[in-house]
Amino acid sequence: MDDHRESEALLPSWINKNPSEMAESRLFIISCIIAGLIGILTILYTAFQWRRNINLSWMKAIAKSKKNPKARDKIPLAPHTWVLESVIRGKSLNCCVCLKSMSPSQSLGPAAASDTFIHRCSICSASAHLSCSSNAQKDCKCVSMFGYGYVMHQWAVRWTEVTDQPDESSFCSYCEEPCSGSFLGGSPIWCCLWCQRLLHVDCHGSMFNETGDICDLGPFRRLVLSPLYVKVLKSTGGFLSSLTHGANEIASSVRASIRSQSKKYKHGTEPSADTGNSSNLSVSSAESTTETSTTVNGSHSMEENCNQNVNTEGVDQKQDGEAKEMENKASLKRSSSSNQNGEAKHMEKKPSFKRSSSLNQKDEFLVGMRQKYELIDLPPDARPLLVFINKKSGAQRGDSLRHRLNILLNPVQVFELSSTQGPEVGLYLFRNVPHFRILVCGGDGTVGWVLNAIDKQNFVSPPPVAILPAGTGNDLARVLSWGGGLGTVDRQGGLCMLLHHIEHAAVTILDRWKISISNQQGKLLQEPKFMNNYLGVGCDAKVALEIHNLREENPDKFYNQFMNKVLYAREGAKSIMDRTFADFPWQVRLEVDGVEIEVPEDAEGVLLANIGSYMGGVDLWQNEDESYDNFDPQSMHDKVLEVVSISGTWHLGKLQVGLSRARRLAQGQSIKIQLFAGLPVQVDGEPWFQHPCTLTISHHGQAFMLKRAAEEPLGHASAIIADVLENAETNHVINATQKRALLQEMALRLS
Repeated sequence: MDDHRESEALLPSWINKNPSEMAESRLFIISCIIAGLIGILTILYTAFQWRRNINLSWMKAIAKSKKNPKARDKIPLAPHTWVLESVIRGKSLNCCVCLKSMSPSQSLGPAAASDTFIHRCSICSASAHLSCSSNAQKDCKCVSMFGYGYVMHQWAVRWTEVTDQPDESSFCSYCEEPCSGSFLGGSPIWCCLWCQRLLHVDCHGSMFNETGDICDLGPFRRLVLSPLYVKVLKSTGGFLSSLTHGANEIASSVRASIRSQSKKYKHGTEPSADTGNSSNLSVSSAESTTETSTTVNGSHSMEENCNQNVNTEGVDQKQDGEAKEMENKASLKRSSSSNQNGEAKHMEKKPSFKRSSSLNQKDEFLVGMRQKYELIDLPPDARPLLVFINKKSGAQRGDSLRHRLNILLNPVQVFELSSTQGPEVGLYLFRNVPHFRILVCGGDGTVGWVLNAIDKQNFVSPPPVAILPAGTGNDLARVLSWGGGLGTVDRQGGLCMLLHHIEHAAVTILDRWKISISNQQGKLLQEPKFMNNYLGVGCDAKVALEIHNLREENPDKFYNQFMNKVLYAREGAKSIMDRTFADFPWQVRLEVDGVEIEVPEDAEGVLLANIGSYMGGVDLWQNEDESYDNFDPQSMHDKVLEVVSISGTWHLGKLQVGLSRARRLAQGQSIKIQLFAGLPVQVDGEPWFQHPCTLTISHHGQAFMLKRAAEEPLGHASAIIADVLENAETNHVINATQKRALLQEMALRLS
């Protein structure tokens, strides 16, 4: 018995308690654990807030140090170019003045407008509250350092999350330690606005003593337009002109917003302001743009070679804009008077905007008057990249692309295309640059727009063109290995990898074709059109026309590439049971190289293909098939077009998924298509309804294009040869004509 009592005494006291006492003990233990967790979370939150306050203090100290002229080492001041932007798009950003969040909950102000908009710099992407932007430091990216001996680092706080960043730039360029922020703080990070290198603020003094803050423009120095060679032209408008221009832009943006709001409710009740024959289209209205950004807050002033309004159409356009408006009205009146014979209303609801055409002397004078910069004395080894962005192309991500490219390049070399500013402005700026390359950010229609503008410049050796696929189909970008959309570019490493591929791309040749539209007497009905990819007559053009009309009425539906394809599929499905083109074989007459070609009885459309991609990647000619039925393989630089027929919208759907083939009809260099009835026609995705006429397709010329060399066995060799030929021309070993002939021969042999 004594042993038993001793064993019970050795047991924990809580075992001997009754159940109610045990429940109280468990509740006490759980309460202690919860209190401990709350205490730990409180400590963590306090430490996080402490770290945040330290970083904010550092950033305020940095901002104060920029007021000291000695600290800036005489770097030219550059004011921000503010544009209005929705606060929803800037909710993850911080104000560069008060350093507070731009989220709607923290941006409340006395005026209701302050709850809706913020200011965003169109050059460096810094953001500010409407009430803070007037107090912002003049520390924007300085696009002109003309007169300086070398480019200086422009260190600044990185206000936005940069996705396009070289791998090596994640370390401090001086101490080579990681620049990712630690939990309890540390030295804040500076980023050079030119070379994208990162630097601890603590390391700046030592680095300045060793290198003098000289910047080499980073890994893309050959593509970046150095600010040393950009000269700011004196403005002739003066202060009053800038105020008038700012007021006009604000009024224009307000009117545009009012129209866009009312269009949601009354989009079908009022006629369009742009009228005329839709067959006058030179590029897709799906990619036509209207300028809506508003430049405000007096950011156009210049101080010590600082920024003027960079390529945002914020130039004195009042006089030349009125002249162009009068010319456009006259041309639209002439075109509408020549095409007033009753067209099918369901086929032709709204025409798209007509884009810029050739540069005559008057237009060239106006373009010259709009220039704010001039490029002077570029070094022979410079290969700057001229960028054109169409922000209304299929994916509608032009604003994001512009911000990203402004960070990586000189904003002077980035141009935004719109209904009032075509490629001519950028080409005029680069007119004296011996060797440069062009990047077109848009769809097939935008590429055609730029190629037409290059043709009209009469270059002895035209600049080669690369493509950033931002449209819907992106067929030309596919055959040049640039991918089928922006998602492909992001998966391949973003814009940094894209610039690397452009610098090392191979030069190839693209045939361009002229389309003349004449009546039975041979008289031209309108100006010729130009084709790069394909031409379609019949059912495929009908689907494209319906999509075009839908886009004109409801542009908000076409907000990304995937939804665009869904809408194309929906419109195509509606036409499956449509027998509109049952009589198509008897409504057209096809002639190839002077020989009449019989159109199959089941055909509801005819397609002429110049490249091996149609409708987002469909190979109409089946180039992978070894049996060509006595036809030659397809090539985009053999001066030959391939002609196929399709038997309806259902056939188009099967082509898209690879369950069918188009019927090969012919190959030829000169093709005539007679239309005996009104039919829809499309060129490179540009649809219109065409009255009876004769379409004559003939070879127009060849354009230099850039092909991504990473996927080509001989691509790297082609890129090296192209660079050697450019150097030979620079050293006067060969002339421009010889270089062009050698590039053409190289492209033919290495393709």
